[in-house]
Amino acid sequence: MMMDRKKPNKLVLVLVGVIHLAVTSLTWRDISRRPANEIRGSKMLWRIISGANTGGSLAYILVGRRRSPTQ
Repeated sequence: MMMDRKKPNKLVLVLVGVIHLAVTSLTWRDISRRPANEIRGSKMLWRIISGANTGGSLAYILVGRRRSPTQ
């Protein structure tokens, strides 16, 4: 029995892509500006993880950044 598959809505795909690019670019900007001693792990690793999917950017924000001593 063949199941009918719906075609993905192009507008939704474009919107998800734009959101991913925006979140990734903000994450990469933070990685570039933040000193290495305030990041858990290597900067290159976090760039790869955050570029792979939007969840990687969330992981960087929640786990990858160390709090600066002034905060």
